[in-house]
Amino acid sequence: MASHDFIRQLPGAETYFSRRQNLFHTVHLDGWMLLLLLLLIVAGLVVLYSGSGQSLSDVKRQGLHFGVALVLMVVLAQIEPSVIKRWTPWIYGAGLLGLVAVLVFGTDAKGAQRWLQVPGAGVRLQPSEFMKLATPMMVAWYLSDRVLPPRLGHIVIVLLIVMLPAALIIRQPDLGTSLLVTASGIFVLLFAGLGWVWISGFFVAVATLAPVMWFFVMHEYQKQRVMTFLNPEQDPLGTGWNIIQSKTAIGSGGFDGKGWLQGTQSQLDFLPESHTDFIIAVLAEEWGYQGILVLLLLYLAIIFRGLFMAVSAQDTFSRLVAGAIIMTFFVYVFVNMGMVSGILPIVGVPLPLISYGGTSVLTLLISFGVLMSIHTHRKMLSR
Repeated sequence: MASHDFIRQLPGAETYFSRRQNLFHTVHLDGWMLLLLLLLIVAGLVVLYSGSGQSLSDVKRQGLHFGVALVLMVVLAQIEPSVIKRWTPWIYGAGLLGLVAVLVFGTDAKGAQRWLQVPGAGVRLQPSEFMKLATPMMVAWYLSDRVLPPRLGHIVIVLLIVMLPAALIIRQPDLGTSLLVTASGIFVLLFAGLGWVWISGFFVAVATLAPVMWFFVMHEYQKQRVMTFLNPEQDPLGTGWNIIQSKTAIGSGGFDGKGWLQGTQSQLDFLPESHTDFIIAVLAEEWGYQGILVLLLLYLAIIFRGLFMAVSAQDTFSRLVAGAIIMTFFVYVFVNMGMVSGILPIVGVPLPLISYGGTSVLTLLISFGVLMSIHTHRKMLSR
């Protein structure tokens, strides 16, 4: 064969995969996703310092959470998706045991029993957070070896897989996390090709069951949150205080903001939970519309990169898990911003990688570790 001859192969495949064999690919990390996550983490620590009342101890603890979570993300990224798939039923089962343990041995805080205290470590874990990942993985594991779109019997089993942890989480009570766990499992069904007839039926069923949820499932404080969402001014010094102060902080920031550490609502303690659920109101007041826009662009970049990684996955399990991970991340962002700005009821959902919290940070970055594993363990196409 002459030196100018060439081997026929899929156009661009060899060149594409050769370019990807860089340092990040070798250690099974996606460079772009890692950069975006690190930028978001830095932004979170900066905003947390202000939202926590300039508490260095909170920032250091959150930095420790990020450090541990990043290490776990890198470790998870080294594990092949096939191994993750084999371990999925055990992970899901361990998560269910954790939820049962919370109901039996859990620690109370602010009227809810959601945490497990680690003996001798001074650390609390929230098992329900891990079910945001374990549930869609279990649904993807079940559907991956079956004919898609899923049939009626498969849909029923998937709903049982999703509703079992959701019901245990509602008992804590934690409606917000229960809804997120349910959404993560439903996303897998949607990515599996669920027909529009089933989707329409789902919304009809939700609307039909809403009165049952209101009278027999929802606690009084959860009902009050819905009523406050509809009319926060009915109790401005009580249940409506949080959302009124939040909207005041967001509106007072204007375009440019008041400047870092210069917000009155957060620094003078008018804004409740300013370092957790309502931290974006701190960002809006101090950095204004431009700060919110930068944060939104970061989130959008992560979501679009994640969707690209999901589309690039080479097997059904990987595609379903990757799609569910990134769409659950989107729901995190949408629900938190919606409740803080008053367009959704307050359900206690943190802002991803910005709000203070150890377990949510661990869950999110572990999820991105799984996502990077799926993307970087793709096999080169045969010649």
